[in-house]
Amino acid sequence: MGGVLSMVGTPIGNMQDVSQRVVHTLESADTVLCEDTRVTGKLLSLLGVHTRLERCDANVLPLELPHILERLKAGERIAFVSDAGMPGISDPGQQLVDAARAADLPVEVVPGPTASVAALVASGLPSNHFFFEGFLPRKGGAQRSRLEMLAAIPATLIVYESPRRVVSTLTVIGEVMADRQVALVRELTKVHEEVLRGTAQNLIETLNARDSLKGECVLVIAPPSEEEQRARAAVPQIGFEEALKQGLNSKESTSALAKRLAKTYGKPRSRVYELIVSVREKL
Repeated sequence: MGGVLSMVGTPIGNMQDVSQRVVHTLESADTVLCEDTRVTGKLLSLLGVHTRLERCDANVLPLELPHILERLKAGERIAFVSDAGMPGISDPGQQLVDAARAADLPVEVVPGPTASVAALVASGLPSNHFFFEGFLPRKGGAQRSRLEMLAAIPATLIVYESPRRVVSTLTVIGEVMADRQVALVRELTKVHEEVLRGTAQNLIETLNARDSLKGECVLVIAPPSEEEQRARAAVPQIGFEEALKQGLNSKESTSALAKRLAKTYGKPRSRVYELIVSVREKL
């Protein structure tokens, strides 16, 4: 049989989600490429599959990519799996598929669980239009800037996050999109699967009352309301700083100015209020 690259979806928690096709593909492959041989080794052991494993994470793939393509051309059947879920989603598999397609080599997808779509369905938030962000920048300034850009998208947003950082990320979401419903979905398909829903501030209060949080998390953020979209569309040509300066010069009250600028520029009202107070104290 000719060479083929198989992108194989694996369980995100529940082993009963493994299909017969997944097992057959892994058994019939000459090699299984994976992000972590320890993680995938446990999976293959549970499935009774003895195919050779090779580490191929984000650091290894760029170096091995030409060799992998040559192996496919020579007729090798290579399967690629991520640590969990569908490969090619927020992992190096996408680069591998792109290179194989560019080289006109056959690629097949063996579907499996996907945390992003499972979380979207579990959240109960609108699913007719959605935007998958993956992991946000970790640094505060870059994260806030990215969320401010995402806030303008008229779709439900899906974000992956570590349990260690979920509260800090929810804090920024609450500042940028204060009134939106957010669902925190964790431990998908496992015994302790959980969905929490409310505003970002509601979720922060719930999580802060706990001793710890375990399991990879997915944050699903509701799309902007029609009112929010109209407010964003009505943003004037002048920048925020100039509008702030004009408001201060007109002697508009701090509360009224903060409310108007927050609505017009889609910024958190509390943050705008603090900025106005700070600027006024310097005048």
